[in-house]
Amino acid sequence: MTSEGEIRSILSRALDADEAGKKDEAIDLYGQAVEKILRLEDRENRDKLNKFAKQALDRAEELKGIKYTGQVAPSQQPSVSHSPTNLQPVKTSSGLASPSRSGPMLEISGNRHAYTNEEKKVLEHTSHINAKVYVPFMDIDLLEKFHFPMPFTDKDGMLELAPKQKRDLVGWARVSELSETPQLIVGDHADFYSIRQTVVSDCSFVASLAVASQFEKKFKRRILTSIIYPRNSKDEPIYNPSGKYTIRMHVNGIPRKVVIDDYLPLGRYNQLLCSYSSNKNEFWVSLLEKAYMKLMGGYDFPGSNSNIDLHALTGWIPERALVKSNEPDFNADAVFDRLKEGLAMGRCLVTVATGELTDAEAERTGLVSTHAYAVLDMREVDGVKLLQLKNPWSHLRWRGNYSELDVVHWTPELQRTLGYDPKMAATYDNGVFWIDYRSIMNFFDVFYLNWDPTLFQYTYCIHQSWSAGVGPTKDAYNVGDNPQFSLTVPAGRGSVWILLTRHITSIEDFRENHEYITVLVYNSNGKRVYYPTDPPPYIDGVRINSPHYLCKIRLDPNAERRYTLVVSQYEKTATIYYSLRAYSRTKFELKQLGPRYTTVHNLNGEWKGKTAGGCLNHPLTYKNNPLYRLHIGPADTSELVIELRGPKVYQVGLDLTVVSLADETVTAPFVSQKTGVYRSGFCVLDLEAIPAGVYQVRPSTYLPEQESPFFLKVKSTTNVVVEKVN
Repeated sequence: MTSEGEIRSILSRALDADEAGKKDEAIDLYGQAVEKILRLEDRENRDKLNKFAKQALDRAEELKGIKYTGQVAPSQQPSVSHSPTNLQPVKTSSGLASPSRSGPMLEISGNRHAYTNEEKKVLEHTSHINAKVYVPFMDIDLLEKFHFPMPFTDKDGMLELAPKQKRDLVGWARVSELSETPQLIVGDHADFYSIRQTVVSDCSFVASLAVASQFEKKFKRRILTSIIYPRNSKDEPIYNPSGKYTIRMHVNGIPRKVVIDDYLPLGRYNQLLCSYSSNKNEFWVSLLEKAYMKLMGGYDFPGSNSNIDLHALTGWIPERALVKSNEPDFNADAVFDRLKEGLAMGRCLVTVATGELTDAEAERTGLVSTHAYAVLDMREVDGVKLLQLKNPWSHLRWRGNYSELDVVHWTPELQRTLGYDPKMAATYDNGVFWIDYRSIMNFFDVFYLNWDPTLFQYTYCIHQSWSAGVGPTKDAYNVGDNPQFSLTVPAGRGSVWILLTRHITSIEDFRENHEYITVLVYNSNGKRVYYPTDPPPYIDGVRINSPHYLCKIRLDPNAERRYTLVVSQYEKTATIYYSLRAYSRTKFELKQLGPRYTTVHNLNGEWKGKTAGGCLNHPLTYKNNPLYRLHIGPADTSELVIELRGPKVYQVGLDLTVVSLADETVTAPFVSQKTGVYRSGFCVLDLEAIPAGVYQVRPSTYLPEQESPFFLKVKSTTNVVVEKVN
């Protein structure tokens, strides 16, 4: 009789073979595990192991396209799921294979239950990051083998070092060589005070570790240490004598698996050349940093921001909040109050970054130019707004108002309220300090926030690509070819949050990021939008070169609304891969506005000589413009789109007229339909319920004698025959 232990052993061997690149052996072992699970007579054990059978089955299919005839009982499917795919077994709210210990599980809003082929291709393509493959993190990974007769060594080799590391490196040392009693975490929580940044330029990542570990201590929720494996029976991450660790990180749309060994770079004075814990026996800081640096291509890291880092670590929703702005409706006090409440309630994690500082300013203030600081606390006392920050370096503090050097503002009452003794603090520089909000506005540029996804009940995500060859390089005149989505939201209170994430697969892309993305929101009943400013966007997104862009749409308390979301990019030069995710406290529907046309004609024309007749304001010459006849049918009605492209220096327009209808009893919806105001270089007619019949379309420029080639595109949901009349 097959035992649970035997099945787990087979699965462990399958994982080892899979990781070693032995595909045939892995497929065979996955198959054995599936068959043995399905044949178990003990229903309780079968139910318990069935999810692993599902994972093994799909992994085998991914490796070589093999289909097993065994089937998993519906009762054993994860409670919140989409159907299987060959990339990830299950599409769930967090992008996980099935409910995870560490990932927030929100209810799926919508009824599409499978990844599309396009989504599978996108997620597979962006699994290749910095010349390595990072597969989705799945439930089957919880059975991964971590203990070996010999210490584990990462097959990907040592990480590329930063120049300062190379200068001082004497070698790589295992954790067991650095401490006689190594532990992953000393005590009952990861201590944010113990974190030390050294020569790696990842201040935002180290600040992210600080705020996430402080959150764990304060709110007793594991959002950071829950991503580290192996774990003990109490679900706590533990030191592994074999030196193998798996870190679960949210990257390129889904949680992915990052495997590392415990070799760390060592300097000439026996010091670690990476971030570390001040407790010499504790190594969670160094190992989490190593995993993130591996993902980012090595320790020679160009730097990032805490939005990106905290999203990778926790999956929490990234947002930027400017410290100061010239916008007329900017309210600095409202920003402070929102952050203070979110921080106190455990709803968000906060860091703040300085702007460019001169050497003199840096020396005078004690602040570091373009540097990230962890925000540990925010208070308002007697009308004074204060923040407690931590420098990731764990030394070098603010020297101005409310610093430990300030002898004016620290009243006994304020010291008691904040539990802070500036004289005591002055005896030891641990990089932690208080600073007033006015000084923040003087010397800092931006707050980076990450919000807890469990603030929402529903979510939905779509993964797509946008080809470099689709649409214009600049979408200043035409967004009709941009990726567009229909969002239907019910009447109610609150907001729907839309997160656009551009997938990044190369450190060079990260280092020289010239891709500026945003989401434009139009109140256009979920229909395709063509002109970027007509109608004006309901929400006009700001194009930023961060991988993440967050947009918030406030619900109408009195009516259901249907919006059109348009992905926009400034000067698109390369194909981009992206995820679009929505969060809401109420159910909603998000769907892509895809190609719905069965017939497409691309026509080249020209205004030249007599045929450059201008608009209807010039009736004698207008009739000489090129003319095309459209034969539409045989369906009763069609959806019809006609697009005209010409030089941007000319204003262009279209005029569609009815010649005859196939059914004489049908009333024509119009005699003539025009594009209206003449527009620079592009115009479009988008028509519904067009009866079968014969129509004529005439493209024109605004003025006569404006000679140029033009491009006419005719798209229809039924058959259309196009002929040139003149």
